[in-house]
Amino acid sequence: MDEGSVGALVPAVKGETKPSSDSATPSESGGGIMAAEMADELDKDLLCPICMQIIKDAFLTACGHSFCYMCIITHLQNKKDCPCCGNYLTNNQLYPNFLLDKLLKKTSARQISKTASPVEQFRQALQQGCEVSVKELDALLKLLAEKKRKMEQEEAERNMQILQEFLQCLRKQKVDELNEIQTDLQFIKEDISAVERHRIELYRARDRYSVKLRMLADNSMATKIWPSPVAKNNSGLVSSSRNVQGGFSMGNFPYKKVDGKAQASTVSAQRLDTLSGLGSEHISGMGSEPMSQSSLAVARKKRVHAQFNDLQECYLQKRRQFTNRMQRQEERDNNVIHREGYTAGLTEFQSILSTFTRYSRLRVIAELRNGDLFHAANIVSSIEFDCDDELFATAGVSRRIKVFDFASVVNEPAKVHCPVVEMSTRSKLSCLSWNRFTKNHIASSDYEGIVTVWDVTTRQSVMEYEEHEKRAWSVDFSHTEPSMLVSGSDDCKVKVWCTNQEASVLNIDMKANICCVKYNPGSSIYVAVGSADHHIHYYDLRNTTHPLHVFNGHGKTVSYVKFLSNHELASASTDSTLRLWDVNENLPIRTFRGHTNEKNFVGLTVNSEYIACGSETNEVFVYQKAISRPVTRHKFGSPDLDDTDEDAGSNFISAVCWKSDSPTMLAANSQGTIKVLVLAA
Repeated sequence: MDEGSVGALVPAVKGETKPSSDSATPSESGGGIMAAEMADELDKDLLCPICMQIIKDAFLTACGHSFCYMCIITHLQNKKDCPCCGNYLTNNQLYPNFLLDKLLKKTSARQISKTASPVEQFRQALQQGCEVSVKELDALLKLLAEKKRKMEQEEAERNMQILQEFLQCLRKQKVDELNEIQTDLQFIKEDISAVERHRIELYRARDRYSVKLRMLADNSMATKIWPSPVAKNNSGLVSSSRNVQGGFSMGNFPYKKVDGKAQASTVSAQRLDTLSGLGSEHISGMGSEPMSQSSLAVARKKRVHAQFNDLQECYLQKRRQFTNRMQRQEERDNNVIHREGYTAGLTEFQSILSTFTRYSRLRVIAELRNGDLFHAANIVSSIEFDCDDELFATAGVSRRIKVFDFASVVNEPAKVHCPVVEMSTRSKLSCLSWNRFTKNHIASSDYEGIVTVWDVTTRQSVMEYEEHEKRAWSVDFSHTEPSMLVSGSDDCKVKVWCTNQEASVLNIDMKANICCVKYNPGSSIYVAVGSADHHIHYYDLRNTTHPLHVFNGHGKTVSYVKFLSNHELASASTDSTLRLWDVNENLPIRTFRGHTNEKNFVGLTVNSEYIACGSETNEVFVYQKAISRPVTRHKFGSPDLDDTDEDAGSNFISAVCWKSDSPTMLAANSQGTIKVLVLAA
């Protein structure tokens, strides 16, 4: 008997068994057991051999067996024999068994009397004509009325107790909320005072600078109006040098006293001459500076109100974290001195608010094509900058690694840019990774499971690793050890390689397909692995028996993992979410929603403040790491395809990459279009 049946049977038996009386003799107890066994045997004899239920409308056969009437009639329609002994039997050989029917009715009555409640038994007794006097009925009615009042009282007490417990729980919850709100209000009050003091200091500093500028301007004017004798003697030299430096001469124009307006216009002209090399866009921006600053402030306020709830949550979280740290510090050290002014929590939130409201759109500053427009092999699977952000490489299903000069792509207006280096491969490529120390080395992983290290200068492979048995999805160079790299594959294996060795130096067997691997940027012993089991496994390569942490939360395959810092890890999944994790504390930090990703690799890139990813709506989404909703987005469009075209709806972003910590990024889509995007106000 298994544990489940034992667990189900034993409690029921214990609940139904009544303890025997201490005065019962062994013979009496034995007689009770025998009576129970006889009753069980009797109950079995009353079962119909066909339906195994208590016989209903008993009929006897010529061979002496009893059945339910409907059971035996149905049986004889198919076979002409007795179900018990097999003798020949027809409908004419069936006879009503009146004696058995009486026994069955009595047995049924006894069973009902055993299981019926006292009220049911009393009701049955009255229905059967039990004699009861009026006096007995009056006493019984009084007893019932008293019992009813008692039960109603108990029910009312229980209801009041439940109501009281609910109200007490609600009061506790609201008191806690009130205390939390009062604490938050105190935080806000302190921070408002700190901000007001800081603004006053800024105003005073600005006034001091304004006074100094006016004094310098007045001194300059006085010097020009009352030149010194030396200046008079050297006026010709100064005038000639000024003409040379300014690029123009007064010629034979009569000398006039220079007033403030003339001086301002001269300065403006000189400023325009200085800015002439920056382009008309920069000059127009400078010319409309007051208006642009005002409109920029309005736009930033609108962004704050649009994401007010997320910003409020972020502010309170940062403020509470700072307070908790201070309290823990006070517990350790009683000599902690509290200083008024900007707290670390407020400073951190101010940085987040400034970063979040600084940009509102992605502006295209360059665009290039990665092949033929309507060719399926144009999908860019990976796009990566080199260690100096001077070159970037693309790879995909075209079986080519193309390296472009970033400055040429941005500065030259040509729509078709030729790569400075192009290398052909045997298979479709899934991922690229530049070496952070050796500028000319780049690693690739392909659909045949081959991991290759290339020398961009010679355009030849340095090392080829063919140990993976299936498609390799990801490869990554260590940021701290130039010779180390890691890869993950559909063969459920993570392999660590060294460019000085021909075979892998470490192998991790997992239970699901590996979609992404990434070294921690601060150490070569920690690796994050995203897989088809919906989890991120964080390994210490010194002990790979079990992962150091397993991050759960995604509902589908984890397609990308990227580190923002040594302790912050971002992940992307085909459940249309991004998640941020703290790998030191083994805690989830935030979930980001807004883009669409259900089946394709759409890219993920991070810097210290922003997370960007692609979408299956052919859009690039940018998130600030402290806010769950997108900061901005940019939709790819093609002049050769109408948005209503069926093919246009199937396009998606396939790769994205930040240019270090700058607001510039590269993005590519399934058509092979690559854009250089810049965050703009």
